[in-house]
Amino acid sequence: MKAKLAGINHVALRVDDLEAAVAFYTALFEPTAVDRSEEDAAFLEIGDQFLALFERGEEPHFGLVVEDKQAARRALEEAGVEIVGRRLDFRDPSGNLVQIVQYDEIQFTKADHILTAMGLSPEKSASALEELRAKGLLDKT
Repeated sequence: MKAKLAGINHVALRVDDLEAAVAFYTALFEPTAVDRSEEDAAFLEIGDQFLALFERGEEPHFGLVVEDKQAARRALEEAGVEIVGRRLDFRDPSGNLVQIVQYDEIQFTKADHILTAMGLSPEKSASALEELRAKGLLDKT
């Protein structure tokens, strides 16, 4: 069984100079916030998605959102794809690093009518809803 894709959660880039990279991107674009909560990293928030900039440590990658992370794990294992790292990460045939995250566990959202048309559930975990509320991206109820 294949895992149903819901979207792209984030893109992570390795940069030579974090301050210069933040200055570059914020001079060109207006993110909804710049999160500096991790050392050697900046997260340029784009509503419920983000661009992650890492001066060291993290390898460049992108995060795919799936409806069912365990279905993605099974599909990867059945295809003989090696899971790398501490998350559900893998490399495609060209060596690109891909991170899998589950829709209901993260802040990434799609409109209910789009999810329905894609055959996906709009349900979110309590922690994902709280993260959206804390960023002002969801009502306070």
